Amino acid sequence: MPTVAYLTNQFPSPVEPYVVEEIRELRRRGVKVLPCSARRAEAASLDDGLSTLAAETLYLQPLRLMLLIRAALLCFWKFPLLASFFERVLVRGNESLSRRARALLHTWLGVYYSLLLEGRGVEHIHVHHGYFASWIAMVAARLLDIGFSMTLHGSDLLLHSAYLDTKLKNCAFCLTVSEYNRRHILERFPEIGSGKIRVQRMGVDTSVQICPNARVQPAKSCLVMLAVGRLHSVKDHAFLVRTCSRLRDRGMNLLCLIAGEGPERASLERLIGELGLEKEVRLLGHVPRQQLDPYYAMADVVVLTSRSEGIPLVLMEAMALVKTVLAPAITGIPELVMDGKTGFLYPINSMDDFVARVEMIHRSEPSLQPIRQAARQHVLEHFNREKNLSQFCDFFVTHLTGTSESSVHASPVLQQI
Repeated sequence: MPTVAYLTNQFPSPVEPYVVEEIRELRRRGVKVLPCSARRAEAASLDDGLSTLAAETLYLQPLRLMLLIRAALLCFWKFPLLASFFERVLVRGNESLSRRARALLHTWLGVYYSLLLEGRGVEHIHVHHGYFASWIAMVAARLLDIGFSMTLHGSDLLLHSAYLDTKLKNCAFCLTVSEYNRRHILERFPEIGSGKIRVQRMGVDTSVQICPNARVQPAKSCLVMLAVGRLHSVKDHAFLVRTCSRLRDRGMNLLCLIAGEGPERASLERLIGELGLEKEVRLLGHVPRQQLDPYYAMADVVVLTSRSEGIPLVLMEAMALVKTVLAPAITGIPELVMDGKTGFLYPINSMDDFVARVEMIHRSEPSLQPIRQAARQHVLEHFNREKNLSQFCDFFVTHLTGTSESSVHASPVLQQI
């Protein structure tokens, strides 16, 4: 079976369980997978299982001086191999100077990464997300004379898609998590063959059930909203906090629980204080998945307020647990949340519509059970982790075994420096 390098910006990450699941399933099928990461994982956020994976991960950082020097020399020595990448960065496109400078740096890191992989028998590189690690993987694959592929999710395609044209042109195949994403890629990059872009849905464990004993409601008259996600500007928790202020001012008794940690915490704390929402809004910090069940049990509605997404796992999980969900009608979310059928949608950035939906859900809560059951059934059929993971590995292994015989294990290009 082939050997695959699996590269992400930061691995392992508790908020990206799908990467771990793919690696473990590929290994179960006999594929040798080398986890790789551009950045080191935060040790404090890792449980025992993830700590074990972290110990076997190949990290680009801390950078090694001698390898950096070799990489710089290799950039000049093998310039013809990398010429098309340098030409794309320096001559074509309308990217900013700072973006171009970062791309040049990432090219250097790609050469550096190829040196780290030298002699490890890697036959293919797969990278999650289309951020800078995908450029690094592409450069390394060119030097090693092997294939690379990538999985695109949400913001990496819709908000931060610099040089995606080159990445798509050079990848062996591209997986993406929604049909919306696939259409977007083919419309924006019509020169890319449709056969290269494949929808590969994420999934959640559909066997999990909320323990009835865990249902501890603050009060029957209190609406409990739960949001789960990293405290990042793209998740727009500030919008959620402001809607809580509007709902309170309209007379609703509510409790909003926000599970997650991130760079926006300080600004959210200030906003909560300015609006006097200390009793209504609670920042729970990072909550491991195995500790989320009591909060799901309390929730009357699980909400999402992101400005960009793929198809969030938290919505799948909530629907599998027979919870009402409310999310923005953006990107691939309507493929999961069908308005009025498996949950509820609102126009992005529309506070009036969000508030109206929350008030409707609060009034109608007893009559929403058919929608919640339909939501669980939809997840069972289309977002089942076990089934989708199996489909992913079937495709991946078939592709790799069909090309592995012609792959080069230790490129002579690297042995010249």
